[in-house]
Amino acid sequence: MQITIALTKGRILKETLPLLAAAGLEPQEDISRSRKLIFPTNQQGVRLLILRGVDVPTYVQHGAADMGVAGKDTLLEHGADGIYEPLDLGIACCRLMTAGVKGVELPQGRIKVATKFVRSAKRYYAAQGRQADIIKLYGAMELAPLMDLADEIVDIVDTGNTLKANGLEPRDTIAHISSRLIVNKASMKMKYQPINALIEKLAAAAKKN
Repeated sequence: MQITIALTKGRILKETLPLLAAAGLEPQEDISRSRKLIFPTNQQGVRLLILRGVDVPTYVQHGAADMGVAGKDTLLEHGADGIYEPLDLGIACCRLMTAGVKGVELPQGRIKVATKFVRSAKRYYAAQGRQADIIKLYGAMELAPLMDLADEIVDIVDTGNTLKANGLEPRDTIAHISSRLIVNKASMKMKYQPINALIEKLAAAAKKN
């Protein structure tokens, strides 16, 4: 029985691999030194996929991967159809926040907001009763208020140093973000025993972390 686990490259991958190792699961070669995207592991029938974070929920949702590790920010944007989220791994922690130019208040009435987290931003401003035009950007979010493209941004904040360096300040926290283990609903039924065993081992590893 084959089990495929989709992992998010970058910081999340670096923090996920020690948890997998603590759960007895390790790739057969050094992922950081390879250009491969599929890696066999020390457990027969278990393989790892290395993907961009935004693609992990899609692979799991459609059953191309049985399990995956993705940031909660990505999951909030993607939606949860066809996916279980059984475990908060407690890694790659940060916050999804609003931010703007330091000392500059938001204008009255309708505002412009730049973000790549469109769904999360829409939900947040609707809950605030605030009318907001959402402008989708893919990077360098801090530039948007400085260039009068937006009044405010919604972005991931870790230390806040990048905001500070660009004359911005964090404002409201929309969500506390960490990486979650996700499982395809059909896979959970059909491969319950090996998947549940791995969830339990990862839960124990995350608790010690």
